[in-house]
Amino acid sequence: MKKLGKKDHLNLFFSAFLVLAFIVCAYFFSGFSSSMDALSGQLVMIAVYAVFGLLLFYATRVGDGKAVFRFSPLTLLFLVLPAAAIIVASLAPFMPFHDVFAANKVSGQLSVITTLAAVALGYGIPYSFVSGFELAVEEDENTSEEAEPEVLEGGVEADLQDDAENEAAPTSDDLGEKGYSLDTFDTDSE
Repeated sequence: MKKLGKKDHLNLFFSAFLVLAFIVCAYFFSGFSSSMDALSGQLVMIAVYAVFGLLLFYATRVGDGKAVFRFSPLTLLFLVLPAAAIIVASLAPFMPFHDVFAANKVSGQLSVITTLAAVALGYGIPYSFVSGFELAVEEDENTSEEAEPEVLEGGVEADLQDDAENEAAPTSDDLGEKGYSLDTFDTDSE
């Protein structure tokens, strides 16, 4: 395992500080949302928890290389869409399972499942598009900056090249084995 440097320790400290500071801010937002009407208070708290999920995503995605941008339809299908459906069902009384997901309407607070769905939504949206980090290649002091990239050998491309070389022009021996003679292919004689 790679030993952490000063920059890595500093990044870990700021990530932890960011998450802890957000928890303190979320406490003040919960006090603010309790003074609002029920629906507005719930929307504020859903936004706060979604931002918390976003911060958790970025605090846990520490890597040495560049971010890998890939669209993940499975994450979108199994994490983001169900979380969004739970949030909508907790807010809209005409949705199925509204009674299960909705909390006490008088207090304006969220149920535990809606809170977790908001965090999952905040975590799942960026995770659908950024799936991690490439590994950073450690460079030796002796290697030049313009080193040639490593070329992989073999595979499908090598098989195709071998087939193309083997199927070049047929020889007279190949034609003789198939029952043909070179005389049948002679077009000059009429």
